[in-house]
Amino acid sequence: MITVNKLLARLRRADCTPLLLCWATAVFYAFFCLHIGKSPVGHSGYYTYTLQALAWRNGQICLERDYPWLELAIFEGKYFVSFPPVPSIPLFLFTFITGGNTPDHLLVKLYVLGGCLAIDRMLRRAGYDKHSALAFAMLCSFASCLLALTTDGAVWYQAQTLAYLLTCLALMLMRRGHPTPALLCYALAVGCRPFNALYGLPLFILYAAQCRQQKLPFKSAVMRILPGVILGLLVACAYGWYNYIRFGNAFEFGHNYLPEFSTQGGVQFSLRHIGKNSKTFILGWPFGKGAEGWELNKFGFSFFLANPALLLLLCWLMIDAAKRRFTLPKGVLLACFLLHLLLLLMHRTFGGYQFGARYTCDLLPYAALYLTLDGHARRMHAAEVAVLIAAFAFAVYGAATILL
Repeated sequence: MITVNKLLARLRRADCTPLLLCWATAVFYAFFCLHIGKSPVGHSGYYTYTLQALAWRNGQICLERDYPWLELAIFEGKYFVSFPPVPSIPLFLFTFITGGNTPDHLLVKLYVLGGCLAIDRMLRRAGYDKHSALAFAMLCSFASCLLALTTDGAVWYQAQTLAYLLTCLALMLMRRGHPTPALLCYALAVGCRPFNALYGLPLFILYAAQCRQQKLPFKSAVMRILPGVILGLLVACAYGWYNYIRFGNAFEFGHNYLPEFSTQGGVQFSLRHIGKNSKTFILGWPFGKGAEGWELNKFGFSFFLANPALLLLLCWLMIDAAKRRFTLPKGVLLACFLLHLLLLLMHRTFGGYQFGARYTCDLLPYAALYLTLDGHARRMHAAEVAVLIAAFAFAVYGAATILL
């Protein structure tokens, strides 16, 4: 029979970090959403994915009519959702409970919270103590411009936050030795943000390192990962099929058929956009002179200041290079990071009205993964704690300023 003392001893040994994080997140959003006057769980006015889910329930792939404020693709006189389809899957399930009144605002919060918990588990697996693991997870999640995305479940933010969750889950599962569900999460993340396909190479580097550590024969290693590869390819084929029956092109999600690109002469991706975007989103200062004095720039600024985890990532890279700890996996991660950033900089709008540089939220899992590579299992330094506190405070200020 378990005595009270034994029960208390078990509770002291138990890791309550996930529960505490969930409780703290709920309390924070209860007060923050009250301050900004926005429901923490309600339905967004930019409900494109809900419309797609309802169309699926009716056996349709196009929408019945145009919704001019929702950035719909127009192809052969029909209206289609112009974004990759995966975020509509959870909403499809919710429509059987809530109908069209889906809890969009709640979902984006849960997605980022889930990504934060996944990073925490991944860092704990890599040898971090529970306080440092949680602090780094917070730095990569809520102490970034992801926080602003969690205030509204709009179509763009659902895609980015769900991609963040799925990418973090993929990295965590691969780190824990579960390649099949890891590659499924990875494939689904690509169905939210296509450039997240670049995380595939770091995932395979992780898997190869595990196989070497376990001295797994090549044939056994291939057979172990093969189901996940096949499953991921099947998901990719499903994307291609869905694109083809809508637009006649397996690689077209619909963005090129937005009026701003199809009829108004705009170019969605071009090398010509890199210079302008670099000036704003790499070198740009957060504040500018407005009619009433200094104010936050609401059309973007440097992603290093919006997402300080990425600034620290560069610092960690330089320190490792100086100390000759720069290994092949770190080089692969850096190459994927830079290529991913370059592709994002080629986009014409780079997110439009926003706090910081919201497209670069897609890069945050690189920082989390880098912390798990050789030589980084340690306590968080005091300077990093200061960055975390300042970043979270700035993210809260920015999210409130953008919305009010």
